[in-house]
Amino acid sequence: MSQGHPELANAFASDVERMKWHDKALWFVRLKRDVQSKSLDEWEMLRNTADAIKSHTLSHLDTYLEAFEKNAMARGIKVHWAKDAAEHNQIVLDILQAVNAKMIVKSKSMLTEECHLNPFLEKHGIEVVDTDLGERIVQFRNEPPSHIVLPAIHLKKEDVGTTFEHFLKTQKGNCDPTYLTRAARAHLREKFLNADAAMTGVNFAISETGGIVVCTNEGNADLGAALPKVHIACMGIEKIIPRLKDLSIFTRLLARSATGQPVTSYTSHYHGAVEGGVMHVVIVDNGRSKILANQKYVKSLQCIRCGACLNTCPVYRRSGGFSYGYTIPGPIGSTLGPSRDLEKYASLPFACSLCASCSNVCPVKVDLHDELYLRRQDVVEAGHLDPTKHTALKIATWVMMRPKVMDMAGWMARKIVPLLPRALVYSKLNVWGKGRELPPFPQNSFKELYKAKKGSK
Repeated sequence: MSQGHPELANAFASDVERMKWHDKALWFVRLKRDVQSKSLDEWEMLRNTADAIKSHTLSHLDTYLEAFEKNAMARGIKVHWAKDAAEHNQIVLDILQAVNAKMIVKSKSMLTEECHLNPFLEKHGIEVVDTDLGERIVQFRNEPPSHIVLPAIHLKKEDVGTTFEHFLKTQKGNCDPTYLTRAARAHLREKFLNADAAMTGVNFAISETGGIVVCTNEGNADLGAALPKVHIACMGIEKIIPRLKDLSIFTRLLARSATGQPVTSYTSHYHGAVEGGVMHVVIVDNGRSKILANQKYVKSLQCIRCGACLNTCPVYRRSGGFSYGYTIPGPIGSTLGPSRDLEKYASLPFACSLCASCSNVCPVKVDLHDELYLRRQDVVEAGHLDPTKHTALKIATWVMMRPKVMDMAGWMARKIVPLLPRALVYSKLNVWGKGRELPPFPQNSFKELYKAKKGSK
């Protein structure tokens, strides 16, 4: 039986120092986001507008996708459609084999991670070079990204130094960020100059113009797409926005939500191939239509992959991205994963405190905590909930439906538990107490205090 989120999170949290550092690093990004959002008086208006645009687009998705294809083809862009990951990978392989490509440079793309494109191409003799620095680091380490925006956030500079020692032959023990970055730059520049093709993701596809927009901070997508004669852009069907003027709404929200920047360093528009070259766009479904058809979860398709929900989530920050076992971790991954395979990802909706911080920071107002609450019900109804947890919840439900029993249980907790030996309270039976301390118990319950207060008037 594969491990679920609790077991994988426990493994990550066992390294307490790393766990605390991971938590602190992500909270720093969240605070930067807050500063930027508060600098705009119209922030909530932007969120509401983005929500309305995305909601409208999803309800007319077929129309906007067909218009995008028509307008893209008019610009000489070749458009391909893929129903699933297998079709997507085969389309990309066919394009590359047609030009006898042996090496491609690829900028960050969570869709290609979702489709497991890299190992598929490598199996067919094509070298794939991830050119985003964080992505290249985890690629060297044979790891998936642990964050959708900050793929190597789980690693310290010492980890990167050791990795580069092995793969780039850098100085042993030298983990200076500037030194390591220059080494990576020299390594990647050679790859860019010798690449046969380039691949990018798509942040936004504009139906009105037939072009795509890619947002990066390193310029790697631009350099990759400018040098080889073949550019392949891969996008999920939900990346469409209707008009060019809608783009300004999302670019004002994206960088501020993702990294606390007013704008990404590079916001690149591609409306055709380089001179003498060819540009392909692969539009992928891979289960998105299934989500689109489910009214309870359709808003999850509004996600613009900013990562704000990950940076704010108290569970993700302390459990790490690999604990989710899905391509996209954190709150958004915890609802997208079960939509793909409810049984396999049954533990993810419970990797949540339902604090709603994710929904509060989402720039396009995805109702994440509501979706995760509904996903829990789906897990229970499908019979995938762990039997121990299911039994505990049944007992809790029985107690809470009987006020007198609930009052008695509360009285016993307040009066008896503080007198018990610590070894008994924090035993294997109290899984909750493994990483937590019980708070001091009040002398009286809220109900008792309320009755006393009411009687005093």
